[in-house]
Amino acid sequence: MAPNEPPSVEPTPNHVPPPVPAEAVLDHLGRGTDVVVPLANGEPVTVLDATEAGADRLEGVRVHQMHALHDRPYLHGAYGDRLRHRSYFLSAITRRAFAEGGCDFVPANFSEVPSILRRLPDPLVVVAASPPDRHGYVSFGTNADYVSSLIGRARFFVEANSQMPRTFGRAQLHLSQAVGWCRADYPLVEVPPIEPTDLDRRIAAHVAERIPDGATIQAGIGGIPDAVMENLADHRDLGVHTELVSDGLVELVDRGVVTGVDKVLNRLKVVTTFALGTQRVYDFIRDNAAIEFWPVSYVNNPRIIGAEPLFTSINATLEVDLLGQCTSESIGSTIYSGSGGQADFARGAMYSDGGQGFIVLRSTTSDRTKSRITAQLTPGAVVTTIKNTVDKVVTEHGVAELWGRSYDERARALIAVADPEFRDELETDARRLGFML
Repeated sequence: MAPNEPPSVEPTPNHVPPPVPAEAVLDHLGRGTDVVVPLANGEPVTVLDATEAGADRLEGVRVHQMHALHDRPYLHGAYGDRLRHRSYFLSAITRRAFAEGGCDFVPANFSEVPSILRRLPDPLVVVAASPPDRHGYVSFGTNADYVSSLIGRARFFVEANSQMPRTFGRAQLHLSQAVGWCRADYPLVEVPPIEPTDLDRRIAAHVAERIPDGATIQAGIGGIPDAVMENLADHRDLGVHTELVSDGLVELVDRGVVTGVDKVLNRLKVVTTFALGTQRVYDFIRDNAAIEFWPVSYVNNPRIIGAEPLFTSINATLEVDLLGQCTSESIGSTIYSGSGGQADFARGAMYSDGGQGFIVLRSTTSDRTKSRITAQLTPGAVVTTIKNTVDKVVTEHGVAELWGRSYDERARALIAVADPEFRDELETDARRLGFML
């Protein structure tokens, strides 16, 4: 395509309404409207641009979203109560905005966000989607997340982005069901994978050797989960049921490691609720019938997860105490992200026949001055995954198996995988607190 050449646009099917300008969304934003925006690349950039540009016309509008990728003035409270952000998972952008008091934060497990949003009286969902096909349907592309659960239950305004891939699953909408739609053309945000360190690879090796062939896996985001994906290259017939498809999982599919032949649900399919990574990920999911995007209320449902035998969950945390409580969303009382789906998948793995839930972390902070396995969590820390659910905690020093263990057994197992420099201190604290005999 020449630099100034407009993108190729398929004609609008006769049986759907014609597109409108993005600013037409303002006609649907009354006093106190709750706007629901998908996470990450599901955000319709031109529609949010138009919403901010027309903020002087708004009154009491709240925007509900997880993990925003685009920095905007309204996130920082620029328009006061006329337009305010309500986050369910903080990103690097909204983390700052929340600390400044510019937006609100709602703690919630990812699987439960659709239920929270369905209680809104008359929400307007604004969503980025693929261009309409010849039948008049758009796909939500990289995202099913919580918005796909609102199809038929809420008003939709659609931005059809020519660069959004068309995907399969349960996240399609006929444009006759939308109150309006506009066209756009801009690239998706790319999030490169974090290069694992040698320490990450040591942790990953402990996890990978415990995953059997034929297991169904879920992996979070970060250097250690990505390193686990690297270590699974010689496995066979893995299945995938995960909230996130990233570059590491694409590599496993391309290598033929992932086949899904042993899955019970959605056999042969990679099931996910959103995709985020490099352009390689977005090209991979485009028109790929092997990848299905389902609502998060299905993907992250612990009972659905538990129906898969040998389900393996891999998620990172920031700090673990000697009872096994994990804080994965705060540093002390400073909120860092959100609960996301960690507790959903940890619980689901516990229900699975032969399932395993791995919580991974480095044993110390990066400057090695503090153990990340602690006698008690840092004051103010938020518990993301409760002690009764945590199965295995993994550091570079090994695997602590906690599920079904006593306080004494838990403390001893966790001290054994802590950095050696801190083990004596941890044992002293454990005895003082009555965790060890």
